[in-house]
Amino acid sequence: MEAKNRISIWLEKQKDLVFILWCIAGAFITYFSMYAFRKPFSAALYEGILLWGMPYKVVLIISQVMGYTCSKFLGIKVVSEMPPERRARYILLLIGLSWLALLCLGIVPAPYNFLFLFLNGLPLGMIWGLVFAFIEGRKNTELLAAGLASSFIVASGVVKSIGLSFVLNGVSEFWMPFLTGFCFIPSLLLGVWMLTKIPPPTQLDEALRTKRTPMNAQERWAFFRTFAPGIILMTLVYIALNAYRDFRDNFAVEIWKDLGYAEQPEMLTYSEVPIAIVVLIIIAAMIFVQNHRLVFYTNLVVIGLGGLTVLLTTYFFVNGYLHPAIWMISVGFGMYLAYISYNVVLFERWIALFKYVSNIGFLMYISDSFGYLGSVAVMLYQHFFQSTLSWLDFFVEISYAMGIISLVLSAVALIYFYKKELRHTKTPMN
Repeated sequence: MEAKNRISIWLEKQKDLVFILWCIAGAFITYFSMYAFRKPFSAALYEGILLWGMPYKVVLIISQVMGYTCSKFLGIKVVSEMPPERRARYILLLIGLSWLALLCLGIVPAPYNFLFLFLNGLPLGMIWGLVFAFIEGRKNTELLAAGLASSFIVASGVVKSIGLSFVLNGVSEFWMPFLTGFCFIPSLLLGVWMLTKIPPPTQLDEALRTKRTPMNAQERWAFFRTFAPGIILMTLVYIALNAYRDFRDNFAVEIWKDLGYAEQPEMLTYSEVPIAIVVLIIIAAMIFVQNHRLVFYTNLVVIGLGGLTVLLTTYFFVNGYLHPAIWMISVGFGMYLAYISYNVVLFERWIALFKYVSNIGFLMYISDSFGYLGSVAVMLYQHFFQSTLSWLDFFVEISYAMGIISLVLSAVALIYFYKKELRHTKTPMN
């Protein structure tokens, strides 16, 4: 019997705790490692280089996000149709291609190397969906997904801290991303190996959460027609959440510098760890509630509360009632509470509540594709219309905007889904 089968069979026989820890570890390690190929470049400043009148760091970020956005649109088809047996090899292939692009970023001189960050982002946008597919549709998916989601909260700060440390020790800003990725190859291989050992959902999982299957084009279009207003509303919410998260993530070094922490790279990590722990506990608690209706609507409320948290804490900071570091942690908490709740709970309970045989990849990649278009729009808006503002002042502005949008639209979505459910409580939708 092959080792793969032995481990999978062993996992099937284990108590929930062992199975949960294995799944969380595999998903966490894999996605944490992916961040080492995506985010370390944003720890550098690339000062003194301009292209088309824009700071070179902005050009690099826009290039990568454009590639990432294209990847999300491709993922609507690729991820939703991906057979389970191909997921692991695609994860390794896509991350390998992104690392090759980082090698070219170091070899080709600026300003001609910005194109390689587009090529770096192009494969990486599909990794989340491929990893998530290993853990969706299970009775404890929220807990597993919370562990996965906590990876990018912590990883973003860690890989940027490592990248910044390379730069502070004399490594070129353009070679630093490649070297940071190299450090995480062993952990990437370990994480993907662990994912391949996870057995498929059981009959009990399917009974509790609805069967998950690949979706062809006709099935995707039928799903969209069924839930079009809700999909549009929640996509708009995600545009606000993702654009805000991406800006905070990409320009965290500049924002912390404006707040007076320029010489403390460890703040990039220390500020995110408490957020990850608290958000993980809150989201994972939803596993104990099997009532899909209660969790689904509670989740919409949580998304709105996350926006309200960002709105209120920003007001208190601007008016001198909050310490700068406490404010950065507070808006990070509010944003990640809404963002992770959206990514981890919303689609899982949406499918389970309406008993629609499908998969999360389709919904996830509609939101993600437009969400990253929003990220590009925010950066272009900042450069062409708000360039006189400091990074901190602009971040304050978009904090207000994100808070209002997520609060209002999540409330409207709650009303829509409630009415939708009332019309479909007696018969399954698919």
